[in-house]
Amino acid sequence: MRQLSRGGRRKNDRIDAAAAACVAVLHRDARSVDPEGPTDILALLDERRTNMSNSRTRLVNQLHALLRQLFAGGAPTSLTAGSATTLLRGFRARSGVDRTRVGLCRDLIADIRRLDDQLAANEKQMAHTLDEHGTRLWEVDGIGAVTAARLIGRTGCASRFPTAAAYADYNGSAPVQIASADTDRRGFSRHGDRQLNSALYTVAMVQTRMPASAGRAYYDKKIDEGKTLAAARRTLKRHLSDHLWRIMLADEKRRYRLNQADSASAA
Repeated sequence: MRQLSRGGRRKNDRIDAAAAACVAVLHRDARSVDPEGPTDILALLDERRTNMSNSRTRLVNQLHALLRQLFAGGAPTSLTAGSATTLLRGFRARSGVDRTRVGLCRDLIADIRRLDDQLAANEKQMAHTLDEHGTRLWEVDGIGAVTAARLIGRTGCASRFPTAAAYADYNGSAPVQIASADTDRRGFSRHGDRQLNSALYTVAMVQTRMPASAGRAYYDKKIDEGKTLAAARRTLKRHLSDHLWRIMLADEKRRYRLNQADSASAA
């Protein structure tokens, strides 16, 4: 059902959004709009970090290509600004073309250093915002400031997902059924928020490398049950999705109670 524009002006996205909101209110299934806060800050910081990381990768690739042209043996693939500077320190350009390449390399190194500083500042701001948020995601093995910021920022309001299964479907960790004439099995989904899915995968992989973690115990249990390594990792990722959603939901309820208490005391 859709409420159409009343005319008088051309329809646009804002008019469509207002119409959809009116219909939702009439059907009593509208959701309240929460004021912006730390969750929105984390989403902005995560998006900014993604853009900076992509830019840094592009700069490093350009630097590596230039260094391969300067050095007969090539350059290491795991380049940093410091290692590239050390590599250039003993190089003597013998032509105008090589001098241009060296100058471009130095420009790229300066750009990489600048991005490294900005990424460090971005992570520091994430950690400060997470402290304000008061999340318990810090307590989960394999989750640092960057991963926690992505999980919270891209999840948004955890209570908008009615069940853990709905959240798993949103982040793409819910398995999908793959059926054909002779097989009927479950595989991984390529749908959902891929950035959020990537964060879950990172946590799962870190935990499988930590012998004392709860995630490694769960992973080993699935292996003992006969699952393949890939299937055990997918199962662990879905298990983490449920666990992290419950933590974020509990954090949200706790913040709500604290805000209610502060409002009551202020009154």
